[in-house]
Amino acid sequence: MKAALLTGIRKFEINEIPTPKIINDSDVLIKIKTVGVCGSDIHYYTTGRIGSQIVQFPFVIGHEAAGVVESVGERVTRVRPGQKIAIDPAVSCRHCDQCKAGRENTCRELLFLGCPKQLDGSLSEYIVINERSCFPIKDNMTFDQAALSEPLAIGVYSVERSMIPENADAAILGVGPIGMSVFHILRTKNVSNVYVTDKIDQRLEFCKTFNPKLTANPDKIDVVKKISELEPLLMDVVYECSGDPDAISQGIQLLKPGGVLVIVGIPEVDEITFPIHELRRKEITIVNIRRQVDCTQKAVNLLANGTINMDSMATHHFALEEIQKAFELVANYRDGVMKAMIILD
Repeated sequence: MKAALLTGIRKFEINEIPTPKIINDSDVLIKIKTVGVCGSDIHYYTTGRIGSQIVQFPFVIGHEAAGVVESVGERVTRVRPGQKIAIDPAVSCRHCDQCKAGRENTCRELLFLGCPKQLDGSLSEYIVINERSCFPIKDNMTFDQAALSEPLAIGVYSVERSMIPENADAAILGVGPIGMSVFHILRTKNVSNVYVTDKIDQRLEFCKTFNPKLTANPDKIDVVKKISELEPLLMDVVYECSGDPDAISQGIQLLKPGGVLVIVGIPEVDEITFPIHELRRKEITIVNIRRQVDCTQKAVNLLANGTINMDSMATHHFALEEIQKAFELVANYRDGVMKAMIILD
């Protein structure tokens, strides 16, 4: 089968590799149709690592995927051959202390598509994964929509974990695909004003259709000062979705006493300094988000019933052979890209 192998920093090669086979009774062989390019994929592409997760080249990345069931193991009951599915890229062990505590996202033996030393990614014609990661979709759902359920699930989980109160004022710092996923979910809640910041003006323009109270570029204005003028009591919840240490600092300044800082973005640095006295005086709660737990079906349902429409998020489409072009586009934030989708025949 064809696969896009990451062979070095900012370098892909399209090669033939063995097609994976069903080994376990619970395995599902999937023909991949669509893969979304995620920010974490870009980290691997540009730096070869995310924290201690270091790529050993060559490696197949990619995890925002959708496809069609090709064949199934003997005990699979969740899906059937020919069925269209969305894919949860995480496979937990289900028996460790974390899984038993309902924290499958911090499973001691977690395996994740496209994560170094765990599972090969989905930028290939076929993958094999446990049936628990397979979520059937309706025939009228597109593969783009199914793949976008993965970042939307993170948005669902982030808002759930924030325990956002009724009529809350919230800020989203960074409105790439994850920040926009959070925004989509907030629009389904009874919130008051939503303030949005990003360093890319095209993304700010993109999100204006959601009617935020304010869009602001921190490279051009003092966003803390501006939002504070409009909302003197400050924010109930701030979702930091960029991974920028400066944005985390801004988020702390924007929170009212008792507020919640939700760290969703993945920083490129290994350590970040917090203004501890401001955190203490305000009694700020910090919530870290690691992927999601039990939110894939919720995301699929929101897309399937039309509560949320993310079609406009898929701004660019590329063939597998154009993978280098796609990743360069996303890595350099060119051409107003929100989400690049890789299409496999």
